[in-house]
Amino acid sequence: MENTKILVVDDDRHINELLRLYIEKEGFHVTSAFDGLDAVKKFEDYHPDLVLLDIMLPGMDGWQVCREIRKKSDKPVIMITAKGETFDKVLGLELGADDYIVKPFETKEVVARIKAVLRRYSTVSENVIKEVKYDNLSINLTNYELRINSVNVDAPPKELELLYHLASNPNRVYTRDQLLDEVWGFEYYGDSRTVDVHVKRLREKLEGKSEKWSLKTVWGVGYKFETKD
Repeated sequence: MENTKILVVDDDRHINELLRLYIEKEGFHVTSAFDGLDAVKKFEDYHPDLVLLDIMLPGMDGWQVCREIRKKSDKPVIMITAKGETFDKVLGLELGADDYIVKPFETKEVVARIKAVLRRYSTVSENVIKEVKYDNLSINLTNYELRINSVNVDAPPKELELLYHLASNPNRVYTRDQLLDEVWGFEYYGDSRTVDVHVKRLREKLEGKSEKWSLKTVWGVGYKFETKD
């Protein structure tokens, strides 16, 4: 943990410093940025393991920063904002954010979210390969790698975890609440739209890649990874 690097991006210097103190107290190494342009530069220079990213930033807002990060990396991003509208949450998730925290927040909650996201992102064991394979499809949760038709396809960690969970239990139907609980964990305070957004993004990557499997909507219930013999 002492080698884990966190980039905190918030133009409110009081909040930025408060987050830095609490996160460093947990043994993480922290670097701060106070505007969007500086955040992108710090990300490139510092190579953080996770980014805490405020949305309302001078110069370049958090949406733009998240887009720039996703062009270069799949490292986890937790969005922070004073806005709580569903639209903002959905947009953040569509841009590849892994979690979403609304101000005002408890610093203990932020630290818990950081640990939860990093725990999900990290390799469970160096000696255990977590991988499921189907026709033209490989989902490797050890290396966080998605391969379709033998080609690596970029996907944020949460999309991979969701797909791995469904594909590991083929033809089983999951409700949105079950997926929130089993994939996002009890630390996540999201709503069912979160699952819908991630499924939509996965479908864009998987559509038409095989006739032997597909990501299906079970109307009125939830989703399943359907396989055919």
